[in-house]
Amino acid sequence: MFRRYPLLLRLVAAALLLWAGTLPAQQLAAVPALTARVTDETGTLSAAQQSSLDIRLADLETRKGSQIAVLIVPTVRPESIEQFSLRVAESWKLGRKGVDDGILLLVAKDDREVRLEVGYGLEGAIPDATANRVIDEFILARFRAGDYAGGVSAGVDRLIGLVDGEPLPEPSPEPARGPAAGLQNILPIIFIVSLVVGNVLRRALGQLPGAAATGAVAGGVTWLLAGVLGLTLFMAAVGFIVGITAGASGGRWASHRRGGTGGGFGGGMG
Repeated sequence: MFRRYPLLLRLVAAALLLWAGTLPAQQLAAVPALTARVTDETGTLSAAQQSSLDIRLADLETRKGSQIAVLIVPTVRPESIEQFSLRVAESWKLGRKGVDDGILLLVAKDDREVRLEVGYGLEGAIPDATANRVIDEFILARFRAGDYAGGVSAGVDRLIGLVDGEPLPEPSPEPARGPAAGLQNILPIIFIVSLVVGNVLRRALGQLPGAAATGAVAGGVTWLLAGVLGLTLFMAAVGFIVGITAGASGGRWASHRRGGTGGGFGGGMG
């Protein structure tokens, strides 16, 4: 959400929605879905240029938590660029909840207009005067020379520099990903399987050979899933211990069940 002046923006947005409701729906430009950090509906940017921008914006989000999105459309008519940008801002909700540190860079190419919507959390870093300078000195200066990609790139770089200079709450750590993260969910399963396999192998091979075979199975499965030698050796050791423990405790459980049941039958018959 973009709330430099929260109450005022809410009132303006409500007025715009009421005004928009009096017009046929087809007259308003549709707000595109937010599917990428860079959305170009004009074909102005090449795939490589969009990728370069995305890499820089993703890096900023990782380091600072702030989100910057670029939207290039042919036109925003019949609305003004201010009205359309507010609709986009309300729909996309850039920035972190409670921090409000999102920025929308909107380019209406055929209208020859540029707009920055800055979240309330970045008001200190990018006040209105600074936002106007970014547009005039970094973006429009290159647009006037026909260098649209250069203008967007320069504007994004300047915005990143401004955000970097602003003290913001640390971004939340990313959840663990990749094989190691998946293995965290698989390890308990390996442990449970070791209990079952250990009991079966102990009965088939004897206590010590069965425990060794259980360790080999646990280690082999871990190696196939993770390919980490240290973790494989650890799980092999765990499997061996589980095999020994399962063997000893398994005997006690079986003896208890047999003894308890036998005593009950004997008492009943007597």
